[in-house]
Amino acid sequence: MQFTKLRISGFKSFVDHTELLIEPGMTGIVGPNGCGKSNLVEALRWAMGETSAKKMRGEDMDDVIFGGTATRPARNLCEVVLHLDSPNLTAGTPGVKADAVQTEMEISRKLERGAGSDYRINGRPARARDVQLLLADNASGAHSPALVSQGRVGALINAKPGDRRQLLEEAAGITGLHSRRHEAELKLKAAETNLTRLDDVVVTMDAQLQNLRKQARQAARYRNISDHIRRAEALLLHLRWTTATAQVMQARAGFHKAEEAVRGLMLAVTQATTKRTDLAASLPPKRQAEAEAAAALQRLLVAREQLDAEERRATEALATLQRRLAQIEGDLAREKDLAADADRALARLAEERQAIVDAQGDEAESQELAKARLEEIRDTVATLDAELAAATERLAADEAKRAQIQRQAQDLEQRVATLRRRVEETQAQKAELERQQAARDDVAEAEEAIHLAEERLELAKGTAEEAEAAKAGAEQAANAARALGTQEQATARDALQRAEGDRARLTAEADAITRLLKAGAGDLFPPLVDALTVAKGYEQALAAALGDALTAPLDEAAPVHWRALPALGTIVPLPAGAEPLAAKVKAPGALDRCLAHIGIVADTATGTRLAPDLAPGQILVTRDGAAWRWDGHCIAAGAPTAAAERLRQRNRLTELTQEIAEADTLVAEARAAYEAVKDAAEERVALALRAVDQASAKDRVARDAVSAAFRAVADARATHARVAQAAAALASRLAALSETLDQMTADEEDLRERWAEARATLEELPPPGEGREQIAEARLRLTEARGTQAETQNALDRLLREAEDRRRRLDAIAAEETSWRQRRDGTGGRLAELTERAEETREEQERLAERPAQIEEERLTLADLIHEAERVRSRAGDDLAEAEGALTTAERTLKEAENGLADAREARAHAEAAVGSAHQHLDTVKERIAERLDCPPEQVLALAGLDEGEPLPEAHAVEQRLGRLEAERDNMGPVNLRAEQEVQELDEQIGVMKTEREDLVSAIARLRQGISGLNKEARERLLAAFHKVDAHFQEMFTQLFGGGRAQLKLTDTEDPLDAGLEIYASPPGKKLQILSLLSGGEQALTAIALLFAVFLCNPAPICVLDEVDAPLDEANVGRFCDLVEEMARAGHTRFLIISHHRLTMSRMDRLFGVTMAERGVSQLVSVDLATAEELQAAE
Repeated sequence: MQFTKLRISGFKSFVDHTELLIEPGMTGIVGPNGCGKSNLVEALRWAMGETSAKKMRGEDMDDVIFGGTATRPARNLCEVVLHLDSPNLTAGTPGVKADAVQTEMEISRKLERGAGSDYRINGRPARARDVQLLLADNASGAHSPALVSQGRVGALINAKPGDRRQLLEEAAGITGLHSRRHEAELKLKAAETNLTRLDDVVVTMDAQLQNLRKQARQAARYRNISDHIRRAEALLLHLRWTTATAQVMQARAGFHKAEEAVRGLMLAVTQATTKRTDLAASLPPKRQAEAEAAAALQRLLVAREQLDAEERRATEALATLQRRLAQIEGDLAREKDLAADADRALARLAEERQAIVDAQGDEAESQELAKARLEEIRDTVATLDAELAAATERLAADEAKRAQIQRQAQDLEQRVATLRRRVEETQAQKAELERQQAARDDVAEAEEAIHLAEERLELAKGTAEEAEAAKAGAEQAANAARALGTQEQATARDALQRAEGDRARLTAEADAITRLLKAGAGDLFPPLVDALTVAKGYEQALAAALGDALTAPLDEAAPVHWRALPALGTIVPLPAGAEPLAAKVKAPGALDRCLAHIGIVADTATGTRLAPDLAPGQILVTRDGAAWRWDGHCIAAGAPTAAAERLRQRNRLTELTQEIAEADTLVAEARAAYEAVKDAAEERVALALRAVDQASAKDRVARDAVSAAFRAVADARATHARVAQAAAALASRLAALSETLDQMTADEEDLRERWAEARATLEELPPPGEGREQIAEARLRLTEARGTQAETQNALDRLLREAEDRRRRLDAIAAEETSWRQRRDGTGGRLAELTERAEETREEQERLAERPAQIEEERLTLADLIHEAERVRSRAGDDLAEAEGALTTAERTLKEAENGLADAREARAHAEAAVGSAHQHLDTVKERIAERLDCPPEQVLALAGLDEGEPLPEAHAVEQRLGRLEAERDNMGPVNLRAEQEVQELDEQIGVMKTEREDLVSAIARLRQGISGLNKEARERLLAAFHKVDAHFQEMFTQLFGGGRAQLKLTDTEDPLDAGLEIYASPPGKKLQILSLLSGGEQALTAIALLFAVFLCNPAPICVLDEVDAPLDEANVGRFCDLVEEMARAGHTRFLIISHHRLTMSRMDRLFGVTMAERGVSQLVSVDLATAEELQAAE
């Protein structure tokens, strides 16, 4: 599998659509700090299934969506698409169709703000787990060791040995084994806990079983006492029923007597009501006459009040007019004063304007002289300021140049001395290496050992492939058996569910009909319809013939009831063509006469034809409900009746009982068939699984042999690598030292020449004291000139301010003159208006002065009219009072009659209540009988064990015996009547739990065996990976350092799974020591060697190096680039390298630049090496 392209949209700073091509070899990414280079790496990790927001440098996963800038709005979603190229895609790969051949794959992850991530593989929805597993199978993923950053290098340096063990686990591929082992341990702990709980439950249930057996014996004694109580209770209820029946008869007699008294009093009330009604009818005309007289009097009184109000209003209006006339005269005087003030103000303003105009005569000349003087002084100040700036700049440049040259000379002197010491050390190292370059003849022996180990590995692989094929065949057979069993069980289960569904439907229908029939069964007198049995299809015919008579009970105590009569001596036969309905109905004897006169005809035409021949009392009906009575009464077919529906429901309930029994038989047969199919399927699957276990055991043995062969090959290769590495390291180091020595010699000569040039330049510079004296004199002259400039500017500002004040005052004077003229012109109009208003007010005053005399004349006329109206109203009131008195007397008589009637009715109500109370008491006794004994009252005596006519004991004696029995039963305390059934159920539960305990014990044994196997496999794979990583690490270290040696060790414990990983390194010329004792650059280079060693154990299709070369000097960067280039050429891994180092950039196969021309928005562009160096220099 190869990574070919990364497509980004809306992810962090890459808001626009961006594509990064990942081609073979080394691809470099360059750009200034903060431009978004690391966002590319995070986009790659995010697309590969990273779920931690903190590792994406955010608090929430929504933070990876572009958040907006000052010029661009925020996005609501982002998407990263990873393109892969793999010729080995199979139908089992997620996103690959079963019948398709694909070599390309596209993995996309889209995130919508607040909605979560959406993964897709080749456009099909997928889970994050699918993406992670797919990439993990190809040694990639969000947490792959192939993604190396500068922070990861630092973390590896600072990590404890125990934390570094994770590198070995990744190289060995056992990180999944750890999670599976932890899961198995959790299951083991849960199973052991369940076993302990199960043992506790079994002990508890044994104790509960003994207790239930005691309760079963107590329940038998409880039932015996309850039977005696039932007989005594039946006898007591029979005595109460006979007493209640006698009380009902006595209460009915009292009610009939009270009813007769009510009828007599109702006649007297009717006569009194008639008289009261006649008197009440004569009152309305008299009340109308009295009301009309009172209304006429009221109108006259209102007119008198209106005259008084008008007189008051006239007086108030005269006073108001007098006040208004005085106000107008005051306004006239004020307007005359305002006209005089306006003339005086206009004269004053004219004098002030002339004085201001005289002062403006010479202001322009004064301003021009002040401006000319100011310009002259400004030119002088600018000249002096320029001279001071030039002198200051010359002095600063001379001093800066002097200081720079001095620093350069000192630095060059130190560098020459340092370089001289390094030259001497390098010459000594070269001599030592030349002495060691001999006696390396064991490379051929190591190659022969590798050849033999690889042959044994191929043989082991062949055996493992055969075992794996056998295992796959057994698993396929097991899957086929499981699928066949599932299909057969599904078919049997469907049949069982259909049978149970049919039974449930029939049961639900029967329950519904039962509830409907019981809804009316609580009446005191059950209807006749519940005592009938009608042939199916004849329900509507019987209901049409009898109608509401079917709701009447058979109990003669009911107000409406059926009564059994003896058979008639002679019965008139039905008309020819009619069949007796009695043959289709099973009914009590009370209906014999009725049914003998009802005939069934075939259709409506036959009934219409035979209806005239009916004898008195006969009825013809059809099955659909049409009816013809002997007296001509007819009923149309299909008329719905409750009685017919109730009869049909009862017939349907009988049918349902039979159908439910048949359905129960079908359900039992279907369940037995399902259990048989299920047992057979489980047996087949068990046989297949045993075959799978045997094939798996052989496969494990073969894989163990392959693992041992792999370890032998790895050991041989590691030995060869160490031998070859040692030889190559010596040659590489010797060449590197020769090259370094030549370069240092040339650098030393160049530094000495630059040091001599710096000292010569320093001697040519002038002394610094002369420039400072010239600057002081120029600064003094400039200060004096600026003082004169400030005084001249103040004088000019004063002149301009005074001229502006005069102009503003002239404008104000013009505005004031206009205002005063407007006031003076408006005064004349207001004087004329006020004079006119004064004349109008005087005229209105004269008119109102005549109104009081007119009002007095009208008041005298109204007084006479009011006296006459009061006399008429008094006479009408007397007539009304006399009529109302007679009505009051009649109402009193009626009230007395009604009170007597009310008393009689109350007595009747008491009698009726007594009847109801007696009936209620009787009903209560019957309900008590039905509730306690579930039988009619007539059968209670038989339940008590007594015969008809046998003498009965007193009620109080029966109550005492019943009390003793109940007390005896109550003294027993709570009794568990289900104890016997619970004993049986508990026995079955204990048996099931013991079976479950055996299953738990076997499961715990299997879990312990599985954990042991996982630990064994993990140890073997970890040790094999350790040897491979150690061999690669030694090779990488020697290549990166140009010599030296290094090794890895497991520390702290005998168990490799808990051991730590310590790093020992010996750079050229130094002793072997742990990583933390090395210098910073040596630590970084050693950590890189270890990461590369882990990577080589399980190469990934892509390797990302994010600024890994930052802590390295140029010599180490060169060796680092050589190593990466060699790895890129030797394998199929594509390298993506982010770097700021010019040397690293120059070694890339291609470069991409990341820029941020627009703040907050990153762009990806292709660049050449020259452009890359310019970007680096721009930081």
